[in-house]
Amino acid sequence: MSTVTSSRRTAPPPAAAADPPRRTGRRQQRIAATVLLTPFTALLIAVFLVPVGYAVYLSLFGEDHSGLGFGGGETVFTGLRSYLAVLQDPSFLSGFGTIALYCVIFVPTVVVSALALALLLDSGLIRLRRTSQMLLYLPHAVPGIIAAVIWLYLYTPGLSPVIKLFAQADITIDFLGLHTVLPSIVNIALWSGLGYNMIIFYAALQALPREVIEAATIDGAGGIRTALQVKVPIIRGSVVMVCMFSLIGALQLFTEPMLMNQATPMVNSRFTPNMYIYDAAFRRNNYGLASAASVILLIVTCVLSYAVTRWSGRRERRA
Repeated sequence: MSTVTSSRRTAPPPAAAADPPRRTGRRQQRIAATVLLTPFTALLIAVFLVPVGYAVYLSLFGEDHSGLGFGGGETVFTGLRSYLAVLQDPSFLSGFGTIALYCVIFVPTVVVSALALALLLDSGLIRLRRTSQMLLYLPHAVPGIIAAVIWLYLYTPGLSPVIKLFAQADITIDFLGLHTVLPSIVNIALWSGLGYNMIIFYAALQALPREVIEAATIDGAGGIRTALQVKVPIIRGSVVMVCMFSLIGALQLFTEPMLMNQATPMVNSRFTPNMYIYDAAFRRNNYGLASAASVILLIVTCVLSYAVTRWSGRRERRA
């Protein structure tokens, strides 16, 4: 009895056979990435890099009026002279002081208020949740100039029903006074931005794992303790984002004080950095000075945004 053992030879698959699909997949990924990034890159160049580059170019030139000053001026290269003039102008620096005081009042108020409303909606204690969200978000849909006009009507003595109501109670109040005009501006911004920031917090809270909330409830944590010690630390990233957006919005403050400039002498034409830029460009026709101030404002905004992001990253790593 004999046993015949046959061995089959199985040729190993050539290594080169697997390479073409892999290369094809990588090539397709690169093509897809290029197609998806091209519109964004073109938009970034068109609406950000080109205007910034043009502003930098304008900031390096100025007009030289010779003779008796008749006729148009001659455009000459001035280098960094416009930047030095902006940095040495007390009205420009005082505008940043105004913004700093505005941020001290506005940023904590809007963050705490929006977060409290979002936590209240997320807790389920408020009925008609969708209706409440719509009513809170509705002021954000009102254009800024219209919101400023509405509130200016409520602030103006002789027109405001609010001031008349206080007067009937023998209470004299001036919303456009020296010490009240800035809180009045903060109130307009708070009214407009509260609902938007509340939606950001509420969306972050809705994305939280329900298991975490249920575990805190089982451990005996009450509603307030769960909100402050469980929910808020988890959505810290959203809190930082709202703080950064509020800070950037504060640096861009323009509409409200620009309108109030026509109603009260407490708001001058250079009340904020943006108003300084507007005054330099369209009232003094000094485009080099306005461009230099714009570039400085951009640098300050980028530095502050980077500082907030860096500080948040360190806090998260320590936690």
